[in-house]
Formats: sequence, C-alpha cells, structure tokens
Amino acid sequence: MIRVVVAEEMSLLRTALCVALSSEDGIEVVAEVAAAGKLPDVVRQHRPDVVLVDLASDVSPPVEVVAQIAGAAPGTAVLGMGRRWSPAMVGDLLAAGAHGLIGMDAPVEALVEAVREVAAGGRVIDAEVAVTALRPPRSPLTRREMEVLRVAAEGLPLKEIARRLFLAHGTVRNHLSAVMRKTGARNRMEAVWHARRHGWF
Repeated sequence: MIRVVVAEEMSLLRTALCVALSSEDGIEVVAEVAAAGKLPDVVRQHRPDVVLVDLASDVSPPVEVVAQIAGAAPGTAVLGMGRRWSPAMVGDLLAAGAHGLIGMDAPVEALVEAVREVAAGGRVIDAEVAVTALRPPRSPLTRREMEVLRVAAEGLPLKEIARRLFLAHGTVRNHLSAVMRKTGARNRMEAVWHARRHGWF
C-alpha cells in the first residue's frame, strides 16, 4: 500500500485529489493539509511514502517547502505540482529533494502513475513541466534593473549596491522600485526569488 499525504491550499481541489488517489488500488491517503508549512510535522507523524504538494499555493518559496519535507522525512518521496516552471526552478527543486514534478493540468491517470513511480524510487518530470521549463517567460526588466537585482540578491544595503555598480543611491532605489512593480514583489528578496523562479538569472 502506497501511503500518501496531500498538501493543497484549495479545499475543493484538495478533496478531488484525495478522492482520485484513494479510489486507486494500492494507494491510501493518510493525511491532507491546507498549508505546506504544516507538512514537516505531518510527515514526521504519518511517515508517508509520497507527499503530493502544490508548490504554487503556499507563501513559502517552493524550494524551501521541498527541503523541509525532505529534512523531516528523508525516506518520503516528494511529488510537486505547479503552474509555472523555469530551468533554474526545476533544477533547484530536484536538488532540494523533489522526486517528481507535474503540471496542474496533468490528467488524473498521469498523476496516479507519477505517484506510483516516485513511490517505487523513480523520478518523474512530466512533459508539460519539461516544455515549460525550456521556455521561461521573458523578463520585463531592463539590463540595468537586472544588474541591480543580481547585486541585491547578495543581501547588500542600498549604499553598497550603489558603490558596487557606480550608481547614485537614489538611482538604485528607483531601479529596485521598478523591479518590484514589474514583478509584483513586496520586497527585494521576493523579487529575487521571482526572477530565479522564472529563470531570468
């Protein structure tokens, strides 16, 4: 019997996933959670064979979610679902401990097969993820904005970023404001995560 934990923020989708998996021979959903942040405790308690987690539904960066699950239960396979992928994101997720990645639009049959495959110790990256990862969305950032964001990714203060790039303090501030506006980020680190997730650097 393959024991599965399902983590999905949306109640309706979570229920549908649980019903679909539970109806399959040899698969049992042992727990379900609405927030990926609760997963470490849940996997320690239930020791499932597979954790199916929506990597797009939690406030935490996907790589952190996967790493937390892998750290809490090294023997548990992590199967991540998502809507947006990039080469960098796919690589980071696999390095963090993900055993499989599947698109949210994948048919139920493909999801079930992926659960069985990762439970058996295999790796799964479905075609949608592979194709999307090879064609990340174009960056809306200018060359200078990207340069400022790369340096900001090191966690340096504005003054140091300005010194490093030979720019005025106010210019750096304006570039970072433009970056956050264009990416919809609330702060610099979120903008960095957004850019890396989409493979812009």
